[in-house]
Amino acid sequence: MDQPLLADLVADLPNAVRLQRAVHTLRERFCCDAVGLLSLDADSLRLVAASGLAHDALGRRFAVAQHPRFATILSRREPTWFEPGSVLPDPYDGLLDDRKGSPLPVHDCLGMSLYIEGRLWGAITLDALKTGTFDNAALEELQRYGLMLAAAIRITSLEKENRNLRQLGSSVSDSMQIIDENEIIGESDAISGLLHELDVVADSDLPVLLLGETGVGKELFARRVHRHSRRSAKPMVHVNCAALPESLAESELFGHVRGAFSGASNDRAGRFETAQGGTLFLDEVGELSLSIQAKLLRTLQNGEIQRLGTDEVIKTDVRIIAATNRHLKESTLAGDFRADLYHRLSVYPVHIPPLRERDRDILILAGHFLEFNRSRLGLRGVRLSYAAERALSSYNWPGNVRELEHVISRAALKALSRGASRDQILTLGPELLDLDIAEAASTNFQHIRVSRPGLPPAVDGAATLVDGDDDLYAAEPFYGPGSALIANPASPYAPEQKITPLRNAIEDCQRHAIQHALTITNYNWAKAARSLELDSSNLHKLAKKLGLK
Repeated sequence: MDQPLLADLVADLPNAVRLQRAVHTLRERFCCDAVGLLSLDADSLRLVAASGLAHDALGRRFAVAQHPRFATILSRREPTWFEPGSVLPDPYDGLLDDRKGSPLPVHDCLGMSLYIEGRLWGAITLDALKTGTFDNAALEELQRYGLMLAAAIRITSLEKENRNLRQLGSSVSDSMQIIDENEIIGESDAISGLLHELDVVADSDLPVLLLGETGVGKELFARRVHRHSRRSAKPMVHVNCAALPESLAESELFGHVRGAFSGASNDRAGRFETAQGGTLFLDEVGELSLSIQAKLLRTLQNGEIQRLGTDEVIKTDVRIIAATNRHLKESTLAGDFRADLYHRLSVYPVHIPPLRERDRDILILAGHFLEFNRSRLGLRGVRLSYAAERALSSYNWPGNVRELEHVISRAALKALSRGASRDQILTLGPELLDLDIAEAASTNFQHIRVSRPGLPPAVDGAATLVDGDDDLYAAEPFYGPGSALIANPASPYAPEQKITPLRNAIEDCQRHAIQHALTITNYNWAKAARSLELDSSNLHKLAKKLGLK
């Protein structure tokens, strides 16, 4: 059994694949139900590879102080065996991928701390549902496998350092400083490619324009660019342009001197001066007024500012990262944004993918938010039912990552408000998620897809969900725009078809019409309003009410 692990040490494999194959090998060798590889990040452990754990486990961060089993494992160099009678709570309660949806207690647990070049790196854990799976021989064998696993981790780390050195041309110490990938969570191809692109452009000092929908986390990506740049030792100053009143915007950006206006009792440095030598992040830059845009353009062209109320010129040295959820190119054609400023800011435009294009990341992010709420609310454990996982994966996420965070937090609070105990493992079902598709995902009878005009015909093989167990299904049901879910009339147990309230039906129709108009006009809101024969401001208000903004 050593051969696969040894072969992977010298094979040319992606980092994530090498570690995932390692934990899979250990699971087979020890005949256990789950294996987790966790790295230590400050005072928390995070799963970097797992086999046999729930889908959302990889997004979780386990505070060591809150989990005595992890604290015990990290305090020892040798393997630690927790027998079935251990009174220490298990951090994986409810997280085993048991394929039945109901959390089962873990009976046998084995773990060992991992050291890389004498420094504590993290831990490996093995869990088994069958009592007696581990014995003294398993303890000795894990010690040997731990050395090979540490070698795999070290090789992965060296490959990462070499890649950074090739890309950035920096020293080893510099490359170690910029490697901090824990802030942005995700393993999808879209995110992996984006992070690689940002790491390359970070060292160029070019202005970067981050484009993406509301809630995708543009600020996190801006921080990453700054952290991986040569300016990382200098400050990064965040300016929310949407929150700047036009009367104060010039003072906020460029500063003022005493007496410049009523209430200016002291000299005050602006955001450009505060960010001197570092990065200025202009969030929602599309919301700036045209007059402020002109002054911002002059600053970017000349590399100098003047405080309000004085003619003194101050040289500036800042890198600009701008972000917007608007289609700025369309805004320039409509006259709402200066074309010359747009070209100054968009030297290197970067599109942040919406959550619906990161399907592999949805459950990982959900796991991160589940663990956050477990800790925040003092819960023993919290997980998703399989029906809830399907509901999250099928949803369109117009509010992106921010909406997912709110959905998970709200569901945990709802569970508590409905009488759930903090001492039990909470399993969040789709009825708590408050999503449009949640009811469809949890319905316990056969579904038929009925297509509306203009959509493809219904697919065959709709899912049959066994009554009382929403985790046994014959085929994955279709949940998506334009589909209706009705009971199979052939089923003798099919309940009456539920009638949609008129208000909800009207809102669905409005939402569909607005989305269609935006798609046709390439998300030009002004054109979409004209095509819908609506006032532009009314369209924005209605879209916000319907959850489209």
